[in-house]
Amino acid sequence: MSARSKIKVRHLRIRKRISGTPERPRLAIHFSGKNVYAQVIDDTIGKTLVAVQTTEKAFRAETKIVHANQAVAEKVGALVAERSKSHNITTVVFDRGGFQYHGKVKALADAARAGGLQF
Repeated sequence: MSARSKIKVRHLRIRKRISGTPERPRLAIHFSGKNVYAQVIDDTIGKTLVAVQTTEKAFRAETKIVHANQAVAEKVGALVAERSKSHNITTVVFDRGGFQYHGKVKALADAARAGGLQF
């Protein structure tokens, strides 16, 4: 079983138990080789409320880093917390997307908590 398929299996196992509601939307994250993606999703209506990704022009202009590392994950976590607060979202359910809670995932989560999100 490849590493990517193991991540997919873990993510399916997590998603059986985690769901976003209007009171507590789901903070879903994904890491590719170069980019970091974070979305705040209300699963009851199937709508993304807030999204941050490193492919945005504003984010790319601010940072010249092209790798998905811990420093970039921290910036994405802080930015998703800032945008969530502007949409009056303070509490979320954290969906680590099948990735282990270590390194980049932990850095993003800690930065989002420091930015004011509660999970």
